[in-house]
Parts: sequence; structure tokens; C-alpha cells
Amino acid sequence: MTISKLALRTPYWIFTGGLAILFLFPLVWTAVSSVSPQAGTSQSSGWGFGNYATLSRYQAGIWQYLANSAFVSLTTVLLTLLISLLGGYAFARFSFPGKNLLFLSTLAILMVPYATLLIPLYVLLNQLGLQNSLLGVALVLTMFQLPFATFMMRISFEAIPREFDEAAMVDGCSTWTALWRVLLPAVKPGLITVGLFAFLSAWNDFFAPLILINDSSKLTLPLAVSNLRVQVQGVVDYGATEAGVVVLALPCLVLFLLLQRHYVRGFMSGAFKG
Repeated sequence: MTISKLALRTPYWIFTGGLAILFLFPLVWTAVSSVSPQAGTSQSSGWGFGNYATLSRYQAGIWQYLANSAFVSLTTVLLTLLISLLGGYAFARFSFPGKNLLFLSTLAILMVPYATLLIPLYVLLNQLGLQNSLLGVALVLTMFQLPFATFMMRISFEAIPREFDEAAMVDGCSTWTALWRVLLPAVKPGLITVGLFAFLSAWNDFFAPLILINDSSKLTLPLAVSNLRVQVQGVVDYGATEAGVVVLALPCLVLFLLLQRHYVRGFMSGAFKG
């Protein structure tokens, strides 16, 4: 690398390195604090995992809350992927009366405040027998993910030339066969983007489970950490809270690091389509 190229790249490296430190510092500080000695916590002397032990023993136990969060998140991801895949394919490849109006109506959900829909949905789920149910929470979170997911899948399909479909039809494929065997591998980055975005949103969601869940054994991990945060007489257990934040963040970090390349490609799909 020549000196001129090095001089041009150095400010970029300094800037991006500074941003990385700025964003990573709170998480690193939280992880270190969760195992460091702090007065008024379960790890009052020496370094160790006392705060994590307190977190694991809280009410139903951390494994129950992790299982609840995993069920809600994975169900939300599966439903979002399936519905948005079919919806995006239909909007991108088929012409039918009212298509644009229906698509705009789907996107219009994004303009409605999140909190204003939860009370009507609470009443609806109660009538369906899904109130205080993890499946009900997953259905609500799926509904809020579908507008963005459908939009992403539509632009992913529109970035693929229609000649792919035509070639598959010439070879004897039906519409469904062309979708599953030809187009599905081509929109893989878009699917990964939608799935990752749905998982992160569902895993960290606090408000919907707070409104829809009454049973303490069905709490998701964010709710459990929030309840654990305040002890007797309003004293805040910072150590247990920091341990809970680390446990919450780890799956998100691992998934994002593993899928970040596909995540970026999914957002870029269709960006340069003429």
C-alpha cells in the first residue's frame, strides 16, 4: 500500500474504530460489571458469577424465561418468513385488481403507533382464547413485522429477472415449483434479513408481553429482567440487571456476527434496480 493510499484510509480507520469503541463500550462495561464486586449485589466481594446465579434462581428460573423468549422469537420468525415470502412473491410477480392499494394498506400499518393497537388486540386475543398465551404474543409481533418484511421480500423478488421464471416454466415447472426451486435460493439474503430483523425485534420486545401476559411463568426474558431489577423497598439490583442484559444481548450478537454479510446484501437487494 502506497503512502498516499495509507494517508487517505487512515481517517476512515480512525473514524470507524472510534464508532466501534463508542458502540461496544457500554456492552463491554456491562459484561465486566456483571462479574465484578459491587456492594449491594450478589457479587459483593471478589470476581465471580454470583449475579448470574441470582438471575438463574429468580422465580421460574432463567431457563424457563429463555425458553419463553425463544418460543416467541422463533415462532415470530417462522410466521414472518412464510407469510412475507408468499406475499412478496405475489406482489412482485402477479398482477391483480387492487394490488397497489393492498400493498400500500399493508405498509400503512407502519404509520400506526405501536401502543394504540395493543389494547384492541388484547380484546381480540381474549375472544380467541389466546390472551395470556405465548402464541398470542408471537402472532401480535408477527403482525407488526409483516409490513417491513413484505416490502423487503417484494424488492428482493423484483431484483431477480423474470427470465428466471420463464426458463423454469419452459422446463415444466409450475408457479410453486419455480418459487421453491429457482427463486427461493436467489432471495436468500432477503430472507435472512427479514428473519434476523424479526428475531431481534421479538427477542427484545418488552411492551407486547407486558400487556398480553399475566402469568409470571410465561414471562419473556426482558420482562423477567425488568421485574428482577427492583428488589424490596425499591432497591435496584444493578448486578442482576447487568447479568440479565448480557444474557439478552449474547444471542443477538452471535446471530448478527454470523449473518451480517447476508444482512447487508439483503438490504442492498434491489437498491440499484433500474
